[in-house]
Amino acid sequence: MLTPKFIVAADGLKKVGSRYPAPYHEPCVDRVRVALGDQFDLSQFGVNLARLDPGVWSSQRHWHENEDEFVYILDGEVTLADDTGEHVLTAGMCAGFKANNGNGHCLKNLSAKPVFYLEIGSRLPNEVAHYSDIDMKVVKIAGQMKFVKKDGSIF
Repeated sequence: MLTPKFIVAADGLKKVGSRYPAPYHEPCVDRVRVALGDQFDLSQFGVNLARLDPGVWSSQRHWHENEDEFVYILDGEVTLADDTGEHVLTAGMCAGFKANNGNGHCLKNLSAKPVFYLEIGSRLPNEVAHYSDIDMKVVKIAGQMKFVKKDGSIF
């Protein structure tokens, strides 16, 4: 019989903030993620437990060319901002984003309490993500990420 592995969100497992270049990192500077999938050596998809305190965003609005994304709200209230507007999600609700659909999206905690959710997505070695509202995209080649402007110039 296999024994399940339980993860406690110790400081060593937390990733706080964003790798975005300034000033684009600002709405995400206090974002907290725990990479749950890494604890099990998962390689085909990633699973993060995320926390957004009031005023914190999950990311800038973006979409992926090759990777699917899914979020499931565990606790709290968060606003999903996408190309169709803003939508409130609460515990038990979910949203999914098919690769290459062009619908830029992010989560914003506009409430007065923290929100906790799961992020699940593809883990492809090569990817391009486009940012809908800012002059940025990310290019990932062989697992190495590089943030560039939309014309390809480096930050």
